[in-house]
Amino acid sequence: MGKLVIFSAPSGSGKTTIVKELLPGFPELEFSISATSRAPRGREVQGVDYYFYSAEEFRAKIKNDEFLEWEEVYEGTYYGTLKSEVDRIWKKGHSVIFDIDVEGGVNLKSQFGNKALSLFVKAPSLEELELRLRGRNTDSEEKIIQRMDKASRELTYAPKFDVTIVNDELTHAVNHARTALKAFFEND
Repeated sequence: MGKLVIFSAPSGSGKTTIVKELLPGFPELEFSISATSRAPRGREVQGVDYYFYSAEEFRAKIKNDEFLEWEEVYEGTYYGTLKSEVDRIWKKGHSVIFDIDVEGGVNLKSQFGNKALSLFVKAPSLEELELRLRGRNTDSEEKIIQRMDKASRELTYAPKFDVTIVNDELTHAVNHARTALKAFFEND
């Protein structure tokens, strides 16, 4: 079994950007593509950014026990990690890197223990987080309020992660994450 690296954060904290910055320096890592029942945003591509399913298809996969973890993040909107996705990466001899919801990250860490490194990324403040969400121009006002309420709850999960990274400046945040990953992979 390979190792797992779990990045979680409230939406808009910058975890996806940090993961994309790290990947070229860690050839042993392969990105785990999450499954979701939400519609694609912007230029997101099926099988590259997410595996997109209808809510009905997602629930059928839950019933068939096809997920390592899953949750209904918002009513009717599911996210999860397919067992087949992790198996696919491990069969190649790679370790898996996740860009995943906070509760999903805690769930994976509890399943894999010291085989997993969990990193929690947070914006320097809730005010900054709201500015970032608004700056995306991808969500309605209602969705931004929903994300901010969820972020307040998610911040309480930070102590359940191995490392907390404050993404106040991208280069600093990436370097902090890089240092944690190097230590994790050197510690076999």
